[in-house]
Amino acid sequence: MSGDSPRATWHFLLQLITPYRGSLSLVALALLVQTFARLASPWPLKVVLDSVLGGMPLPALLAPLVGAGTPIAILDAAVVATIAIALIEAAAGYASAYYTASVGQWVAHDLRQTVYAHLQRLSLSFHERRQVGPLISTITDDVKAVQDFASQSLVSMVVDALTIVGVLVVMLSLNWNFTLIALSVTPLLALFVYRLRHLVRVSTHDVRRRQSEIVSIVQEGLTSIRVVKAFAQGRFELQRLDAKSLESVEAGLRARRIRALLPSLVTVLVATGTAAVLWFGARLVLQGQMSAGALVVFLAYLTRLFTPIQNLARTSNAIAQASVGLERVREVLAADERLARAPHARTLAQVAGRVEFRGVHFAYVAGRPVLHDISFVAAPGEMIGLVGRSGSGKSTLASLIARFYDPTAGQVLVDGIDIREVTARSLRRHIGFVLQETQLFHAPVWQNIAYGSPDATREAIVAAATQAHAHAFIEALPEGYDTVVGQGGVPLSGGQRQRIGIARAMIRNAPIVILDEPTSGLDAESEALVFDAFGRLLEGRTAFVIAHRLATIRRADQILVLDQGRIVEHGTHDALTAAGGLYASLLEERER
Repeated sequence: MSGDSPRATWHFLLQLITPYRGSLSLVALALLVQTFARLASPWPLKVVLDSVLGGMPLPALLAPLVGAGTPIAILDAAVVATIAIALIEAAAGYASAYYTASVGQWVAHDLRQTVYAHLQRLSLSFHERRQVGPLISTITDDVKAVQDFASQSLVSMVVDALTIVGVLVVMLSLNWNFTLIALSVTPLLALFVYRLRHLVRVSTHDVRRRQSEIVSIVQEGLTSIRVVKAFAQGRFELQRLDAKSLESVEAGLRARRIRALLPSLVTVLVATGTAAVLWFGARLVLQGQMSAGALVVFLAYLTRLFTPIQNLARTSNAIAQASVGLERVREVLAADERLARAPHARTLAQVAGRVEFRGVHFAYVAGRPVLHDISFVAAPGEMIGLVGRSGSGKSTLASLIARFYDPTAGQVLVDGIDIREVTARSLRRHIGFVLQETQLFHAPVWQNIAYGSPDATREAIVAAATQAHAHAFIEALPEGYDTVVGQGGVPLSGGQRQRIGIARAMIRNAPIVILDEPTSGLDAESEALVFDAFGRLLEGRTAFVIAHRLATIRRADQILVLDQGRIVEHGTHDALTAAGGLYASLLEERER
């Protein structure tokens, strides 16, 4: 982060809480009442010690409130005042705590939504380079740290600051000499806080980074649990976690040593200041220059002065947690790896399905091109087969159609419109996808199908499933369409997941369809059902089919054969087979 990061970070927090000015105004009022109640709380004790037990006259400020009563009447008034002050302080404390917690909850909600929405807008290349664990940690742990600070520590800091100012005013008015004696330890306290603040912040950063790495390992291990079990690598994954967890423990202990040092030093300094005041004050009481009640009140105020000072010193941990959390949130929000958007990008309303590539070049990394001078036209309703060895650029070409990336050079056009001139959201609404591995969510089957069109009716969902040959096996599930499947589609078979994926694409009813090796890994029976479902899905749609099994594209209107990012052959199945080139060679290899 830049040198002005702390200031920018706290300015960012101010922007987050500004929309809740109304609640914050109530909090401010409650804090003022709470502070005044705290300042008033020692006085009933002084009245009891001096005016009830010591026989001294009431202070001039309190005489009009109590009147010239008997000692018992004054005692009763002091007791009632003690309870009333406590009730007022409790009510104000409750109000400030509730409304601050409310602000904290809403700030956390806004922050989570803002971060997640930003992550959704970032390009696919950003997500392919970043680990998921740290991003999850930011949305959960870092936002929680900000929430805790906004709903707890911030209020405590304001209350403590107001209390310190109020107590200092009262103490200076009571005895400025004592006040200066008491404050003699504060320069040392300020020095310790200043010197340790940076260390606390650095150690907190280290702890948060280690925790993010743990989240990454757990997330990777659990989402890849089938692979872990297949290769019997459970012990290896446990060792990975153990190593990172030990690093986290060491970082946490280093941070704790630093954080624990400050409260200990503060306690010693505060005790020193209190002892000095007690020593001087007791001597004055013995000499008759001060009443015992005045000394007790002064010591009570001294406690109320040092307690918030101790609290403020100890909040360095909460400040560091919130500061680090805000910085990590800002780091994610500062990522601007989004697709370039035309200044006046328009919505793509109607699509016939004509797709054209004009001299397209593309590279994920500058200087390492993946596609070279790709040019072709797909007429509406045509089926285009994409064939080539692994790494030839087939999936990259398909990704450019959906504008997951932009070409390094050249144009991709839909119905004659450069897709960079329209919003990515409106473009993708006209494209359906069936991928090699259909990703299903932890949700009912009907919801997984409706993911392609969230507003679809139950009848439309059933109709799409029927067309995809999925209705029969869905009805046989324990709760039919309401059966909740696990993440990834467990316990459905590969063929069943693919048919739900086809139903999802059907219900989207998009004029352009992209199928990425959709029959890979299926048995003969599942493949036959999926092939038939494909036939229904592709009717009247422009389709791009990435094929490993070349039987998938025998009926394609055009087959593009790619090799090292270039189209080296182009034609129908029969023509390419007769030509005896790369396509014929691939066909022979895969039919052995």
